[in-house]
Amino acid sequence: MGDTSSTSLLAALAERPVVLDGGLGTLLAERGADVAAPLWSARTLIDEPDAILAVHRDYAAAGAEIAVTASYQVSESGFAGADRTAREARAMLARSVDLAVRARDEAGRGWVAASVGPYGASLADGSEYRGDDGLGIAELRAWHHNRLRILADSGADLLAVETIPSLREVEAIVRELDGAGIDAWVSVTPDRDRLRTGEPLAEAFELAAASDRVLAVGVNCCTPDSVLDAIGLARSVTGKPVVAYPNSGESWDAVTRTWHGAPGFDAALVRAWHEAGAGLIGGCCRTGPTEIAAVAAALG
Repeated sequence: MGDTSSTSLLAALAERPVVLDGGLGTLLAERGADVAAPLWSARTLIDEPDAILAVHRDYAAAGAEIAVTASYQVSESGFAGADRTAREARAMLARSVDLAVRARDEAGRGWVAASVGPYGASLADGSEYRGDDGLGIAELRAWHHNRLRILADSGADLLAVETIPSLREVEAIVRELDGAGIDAWVSVTPDRDRLRTGEPLAEAFELAAASDRVLAVGVNCCTPDSVLDAIGLARSVTGKPVVAYPNSGESWDAVTRTWHGAPGFDAALVRAWHEAGAGLIGGCCRTGPTEIAAVAAALG
């Protein structure tokens, strides 16, 4: 098997676009996993690790070259809130990487990106989509410190710092990356040209890209029609690669608690993202292997 380091990923990006996988939690839910509890997909990681492995395998078969681990919802504080121990949380961080590495090695290609979700995700109350967690930079650094280092030592090729809602948390994570010994991409959730907190999106990209440990910046967990402008903003402040993995494009009806519309991205739109400067392209919530196969075909 070839080199699976972040260095080899950057070399690949210099030549061609790289396909990410798709949504994890929403796909597990479709397959019958219980992701409604506070631990969300981390509960499946504990109770049904083979279901996680199957998702990674299916995405690899669909053409995904980067497997994002099931560690997004795993933290010591989140586990404590669910009457689980810090030791269990650390074990699940390691397990999430082990499963993705196994799928990557079976496929004989690709990279593993260990997911680093925001603090708000540990609260299981939607805070990661508002950025109203109330913590300062020092507190956020302390919360991310051990988690980043466990994942850095886990065997992953890089970190996928994702769904970050505020400049405070971008800065906290960037500062912690400097001592973690691993490269990362930093992806935020946009609302037009702003973060969910109302802060400038371009400032988040600039702040993240200033770190030597950040190899790419971009957006995730957003609407497909918001991606192109975000790529333009990223390219205006940095020459680093851009990552883009939006949600499916379906709309959520909070009254009926149902999704509406068809999942997937138009092939021309996917190609437009690449032409605008995105090098790492995949999907987030409500995207699955079918949608990722379509992305791979559009970029092939």
